[in-house]
Amino acid sequence: MSGRDQAARVLRSEPAQEADPRAAVPPQAARPLPDDPSTLKRAEPVQPDTKSEPVAPATEPAAAAKKPGRKRLALIAVGLAALAAGAYFGTDYMLVGRFMVSTDDAYVRANNTTLGARVAGHIAAIVPRDNTLVKAGDVVFRIDDGDYRIAVDTARAKIATQQATIERIGRQVTAQESAVEQAQAQRESAEASARRATLDFDRQQALSTKGFASRAVFETSQASRDQGTASVAAAKAAYDAARDNVEVTKAQQNEARAQLVELQSSLAKAERDLDFTNVRAPVDGVFSNRMVNTGDYINAGQRLGNIVPLSGVYIDANFKETQLARLKPGQTVDISVDAYSGRKIEGTVDSLSPAAGQVFTLLPPDNATGNFTKVVQRVPVRIRVPAEVAREGLLRAGMSVYIRVDTRTGK
Repeated sequence: MSGRDQAARVLRSEPAQEADPRAAVPPQAARPLPDDPSTLKRAEPVQPDTKSEPVAPATEPAAAAKKPGRKRLALIAVGLAALAAGAYFGTDYMLVGRFMVSTDDAYVRANNTTLGARVAGHIAAIVPRDNTLVKAGDVVFRIDDGDYRIAVDTARAKIATQQATIERIGRQVTAQESAVEQAQAQRESAEASARRATLDFDRQQALSTKGFASRAVFETSQASRDQGTASVAAAKAAYDAARDNVEVTKAQQNEARAQLVELQSSLAKAERDLDFTNVRAPVDGVFSNRMVNTGDYINAGQRLGNIVPLSGVYIDANFKETQLARLKPGQTVDISVDAYSGRKIEGTVDSLSPAAGQVFTLLPPDNATGNFTKVVQRVPVRIRVPAEVAREGLLRAGMSVYIRVDTRTGK
């Protein structure tokens, strides 16, 4: 029997025999060996029969048969999760997402107030500490006020002197008015004397015509008449001069009063400059960005620091021009602050800028010449923050925020 037949017989044997490879070969399958060792030949290797059917090993674990089932369940679970997520996000987009307009190009702003010096001098004191809250009217900087106090005292002394001058001129007016009355009395006396001299002249002239009076008496009466007329003229001139002196003195008094008003204005300016030595906060806010120290000499108009009114913060969101079609004042805004990511704030669209941001730049772009590349412009949109949120002081100017505007609101 050949080796091929022997191998085929082994493959077709019972399962019990396959399970025990150490089983002995049946006696009839054993090939007798020759007695003569010289006749021994080298045994040919047994060639497996490739046409015979392979037999699966019976010792493979039972768990191997369960692996395809677990993979199938995992794939089904992943598919269901993806389907549920798609349904959730799709529903959210249809019901909410498609009505939202969002941008992350948004920042917290505040109307910063710059503190400046109104007068020159040395910084005598800085009252508040940096980054502390101040109220409107609180003193922030004190400037050395020695020279300004002297200017106020000088202006007050000049006013006192001018008031004395006005009072003196007023008394002169009273004296001039008395002189007018005296001149008037003298004029009336001269007029009476002139009338008496005229009557005497007329009488002497009548007597002289009839020859009852001498020529000397007539000439004396004539001279008395002419003298009375001249005295009346002199009295009238004196009266007019006294009256004009009264008007001149009153004009001098009015001039002195005008000078008093000028001196009072100088006093007001000196007092104003003295008050400006105390630099006060114009609004409620946080004092910050101090730019001078105690002892520094400052000039009028020099910048000293800033007051940031945190209670009036707002948000400027720069939306693309393609997003503006659905934006209008009054719409509700969801605000997410990067610094407080876990807190949501609800604001309101306050207004839309009349121009894109590049219009207000120092050098606006001119696209009329040269090559042109179209860039989507952004338009600032002012968003109002609730007052109670602003008063908390959590929002600081310059913070980055994320904005979502609900276009369904504000109709």
